Amino acid sequence: MNPFSSCRLAAFCLGFLLAVPPFGRSFPFHGGQSEGLKFVDPLQALRVEFSWRNASCALCKTLFTLVDIALLSQTNTERVAHTVGQACIHLRLAEEHVCREITELFRDDFILALQESVLWPSEACAVLVGSSCGHFDIYAPWNVTLPQVPKPPVVPPSPPKPGSPVSRVLFLTDVHWDSEYAEGSAVDCKDPLCCRNSSGIPSWKHRGAGYWGSYGKCDLPLRTVENLLEHVAKDGPWDWVYWTGDIPAHNVWSQTRSQQLNELTTISRLIHKYLGPEVKVYPAVGNHESTPVNSFPPPFIHGNHSSQWLYNTMAEEWSAWLPEEALETIRHGGFYTAQVQPGLRVASLNMNFCAKENYWLLVNSTDPAGQLLWLVNVLQEAENKGEKVHIIGHIPPGLCLNSWSWNYYHIFNRYEGTVAGQFFGHTHVDEFQMFYDEETLSRPLGVAFIAPSLTTYINLNPGFRIYYVDGRYPESSHLVLDYETFILNLTEANYHVAPPTTDSVHDPNPKWTLLYRATTAYGMPTLFPADWDHLTQTFLKDDHYFQKFWYLMHKGHISAPCKDTCKTGILCFLHSARADELKRCNLQSGLSLKVARSIKKPMC
Repeated sequence: MNPFSSCRLAAFCLGFLLAVPPFGRSFPFHGGQSEGLKFVDPLQALRVEFSWRNASCALCKTLFTLVDIALLSQTNTERVAHTVGQACIHLRLAEEHVCREITELFRDDFILALQESVLWPSEACAVLVGSSCGHFDIYAPWNVTLPQVPKPPVVPPSPPKPGSPVSRVLFLTDVHWDSEYAEGSAVDCKDPLCCRNSSGIPSWKHRGAGYWGSYGKCDLPLRTVENLLEHVAKDGPWDWVYWTGDIPAHNVWSQTRSQQLNELTTISRLIHKYLGPEVKVYPAVGNHESTPVNSFPPPFIHGNHSSQWLYNTMAEEWSAWLPEEALETIRHGGFYTAQVQPGLRVASLNMNFCAKENYWLLVNSTDPAGQLLWLVNVLQEAENKGEKVHIIGHIPPGLCLNSWSWNYYHIFNRYEGTVAGQFFGHTHVDEFQMFYDEETLSRPLGVAFIAPSLTTYINLNPGFRIYYVDGRYPESSHLVLDYETFILNLTEANYHVAPPTTDSVHDPNPKWTLLYRATTAYGMPTLFPADWDHLTQTFLKDDHYFQKFWYLMHKGHISAPCKDTCKTGILCFLHSARADELKRCNLQSGLSLKVARSIKKPMC
């Protein structure tokens, strides 16, 4: 697949040394020419070329050797920062001002992470360039120990009795509010984020940024976020809300802690204002909440380099929604559990502890913060009490580090009877990933729902989701029974014809409309794992159904179909929520690892 990560300017310069994929390529298509395969690329004009994987092995090792030598002396940190900044400029990885600002932003944290790690140049380049450039075993396999409690007999899911209560759950993710969004500014600019005061004015051939948002490398104005909240407030009542992070915009080269906290506070309070004090909201932390982006040190990192500045504010702002014991674990590591209603609890994970882009994991990537062991304890206690659990998080588990992803998959296999739902965001598009039994990898036993973003980044309509969940009664399964995806059609909202004239103006009351309902669109009787498994098989056999999924996946805004290698990559992604299975599927399908990496990149 390919939401290409244009947002990961994050690991740029100093940070760019850690697995930053190409900029401006968040749109899930599969661009470029490789090994005789021709790909469709509807966003060629939007690309800002930036990819560490384009660098040679020799260049990678040279730069990392420079860093290692410089780090032998504290007096050389300025020199190494300058060197890497200059390399960024000369390699034309971004505009000069972006290179300089991102180098300065990442310098202290990244150098400390390298000093704390045992990273050699060949190991770093094995991660960044590939196994042909070295060997890296800091991310070697590790296991989370499960309790010696026998797994209960598996009970296949069944639909609730007619007339049973149904819970209506609002799901929000990837807001990406840009406080510098400017109507009329250039949608296409040289920076990784456009539609801003600094983007300049559009050429005479192109429209400027729209009032409610824009297709292109743009995030959202606050008015669009508020308009959504006004809409969902009227469309209530809601039984509860899941909100899986990524509040700030993609200007990751110029963010400060005070700005990040202001945006966290502003959006949290707006949600509370519009939905009211009676509606419980269960948030999860995204990778953009921190600055530098993706920087989430484990709890053993103390002082100014720790994440306490962020976690403490989260605990304060979310205290109206969460119990005190949840706030305590948020302050510790950004994760928590809470009871949603009798018989159902939520476990909110900090998925940044599984992310390849979190360079702090170079220090220690073995179950950072003990989060997976904590999850096992939550699930075992829930099993003992006969509770069901919903897991929420930002980054889908299939996009995590291999060992983390494998352990999560293993945990889910053990507690398949307890975990009633998994809900993620991050990719900005509308998709899912399957879980199968570990013995045969053939029995479907779970699905991770991946909901579309509120932001338009890149080239998308704004969107949100409503889940319909088996409701509150003694024997409820708390499984997802159906869902609806809603969008704001920007073409209609921005270029509304105002009677009695024929002038085109923005619609003062834009309509958030139903894009599709899952059971109706895909003809599924239920949304149980077997239904999703059957749907993936249908995609393989019936291209019409797959192209319909491709259209809905992009919230109704796409310019080209997905064929051949593109389709194979998507089907591989949907088929497994385990990172190593994604790679194996790609290889079995005849794709090289290089092509496989370009097909599916996580959004940031």
